[in-house]
Order: sequence, then C-alpha cells, then structure tokens
Amino acid sequence: MNGTIKTKTDKGYGFISREGEAKDLFFHSTDLSGVTFDELQEGAAVTFDVVEGEKGPSAKNVKLAA
Repeated sequence: MNGTIKTKTDKGYGFISREGEAKDLFFHSTDLSGVTFDELQEGAAVTFDVVEGEKGPSAKNVKLAA
C-alpha cells in the first residue's frame, strides 16, 4: 500500500495517513525496511504492508516510495 508519514514522535514510532482511509496507521521504528527512523520525514511518501496487530491494523515493512 501507499501512504504518507503524517507524524513522528521522539519515542520511535509514528503514524501513516492513507488516501481514502479515515484512520491513520501506526508504525514503529522496528517496522522499517531499508530506511532509518531518522531518515523518514513528515510528508514523505512511503509503501508498506498492513498487518493486524494487538491494537488493530498497523504498518510493517515501511519503505520510502521510489
């Protein structure tokens, strides 16, 4: 899926907004692939997989979009 980094915290996690979806997706710095948490900027386009976690859907394998 495609989305945009909406917010990042200083605690190593953030949220991704998806077009057509009201609820943002949670991601953690351990869910990144080929990019570091510090390299991600708010507003950056990303690709990711959606997985069902304990607290609902979240993003895994988050990568910067080409």
